[in-house]
Amino acid sequence: MSFSDILGQSGPVSVLRRSLAAGKLAHAYIFEGTEGCGKKKAAMALVAAIFCGREDGCGECPSCRKVAALQHPDLHLVEPEGAFIKIDQIRDLQKNLSYRPFEARKKVCIMEAAESMNTAAANAFLKTLEEPPGDSLLILLTANIGAVLPTIQSRCQRLSFSPLPLEAIEECLRNRGVPGETARIAASLAEGSLKKALEVASEGTLRKRGDILERIGSLSLHDITPLFALAEELGSDRDKALEVLDVLTIFWRDVLFIQSDASTPANAGTFPLLRKEAEQSTPDMTIEKIDSISRSRKALQRNVNPRLALEVLFMGLAGK
Repeated sequence: MSFSDILGQSGPVSVLRRSLAAGKLAHAYIFEGTEGCGKKKAAMALVAAIFCGREDGCGECPSCRKVAALQHPDLHLVEPEGAFIKIDQIRDLQKNLSYRPFEARKKVCIMEAAESMNTAAANAFLKTLEEPPGDSLLILLTANIGAVLPTIQSRCQRLSFSPLPLEAIEECLRNRGVPGETARIAASLAEGSLKKALEVASEGTLRKRGDILERIGSLSLHDITPLFALAEELGSDRDKALEVLDVLTIFWRDVLFIQSDASTPANAGTFPLLRKEAEQSTPDMTIEKIDSISRSRKALQRNVNPRLALEVLFMGLAGK
């Protein structure tokens, strides 16, 4: 892994390159940004460069190969066990960091989902930040900076990673052999995350999304049993419900594009359904549906029951 492999993050990568070249790396960093935007790749590239001893990891030396295989003795990864990072994991980390490096000039810890540290773990980790071993580097990764303790944030240098541009994601997918239309749809649904785009680009995922749109489009207030059944199925948990709202938001945005004679929509694969919906409603009705979906999202963010939020939304969509 090298800095040149990182897509669309020139800002934070430039900061890391300059600090590395000047020998002025911070003792601790927080890389924050949406899941799948390149935070971990940047962390791994930094580790490779440090351990390799070059401006960029060469990818060929024993050190680079060990980093790529996650088998370097001076690289420590911490990730949630279940829902949380626990205090025993932090204690193990503290013990490992207390020893001198085995091969490299530093020991490095990369902590994934740093926001998932429970209270005891976060307080224990804070002591490590306050009295860091001189030969260690700590890199925290998070997609939810607001859930990281302010006292931890204040002791780290924070680098923000932006959502990846739609065009960059689409090009990357095409380069990986994803067909053009599929790449365009997946990029539009990815919310700036290459990881999510790769998941969406799978044939089964796209087929499932099309099925959801067809089923929601067929709902009617004359027979609400299917409506409640679908809400129960799709509202089994909050993340799943939010994914449904993403699909609906993009679908109705594309309906509005068609009604406005705009360019080819991202959901081109569902164009017949888009055209049908565009002909059956007015732009004002479409905007009202998009607003309804937005209100449902806000309700979910206020911890409203996901099934209930989808029931209310589906009844509104079916009645319009």
